[in-house]
Amino acid sequence: MDNIEAFIEKFIAAVDFQEQVAITPETKLEDLPEWDSLAALGVIVMFDMEYGKTITGEHLKKAATVQDLYQLLA
Repeated sequence: MDNIEAFIEKFIAAVDFQEQVAITPETKLEDLPEWDSLAALGVIVMFDMEYGKTITGEHLKKAATVQDLYQLLA
């Protein structure tokens, strides 16, 4: 399993931010300027392609921070 830093790099690529955004494990998803349904879909695809793990919109609704998403890998 990736460490949190590698996970964040993949997260940034999956969301495809238009401008560079500083992201830490404590970053709240709702505070991200481009966190929307398309970004969420990118994260769902990332989990499937990069980690072979299936997550749903319900998982994303329960996740408040990037760390919460990372913990879904466990």
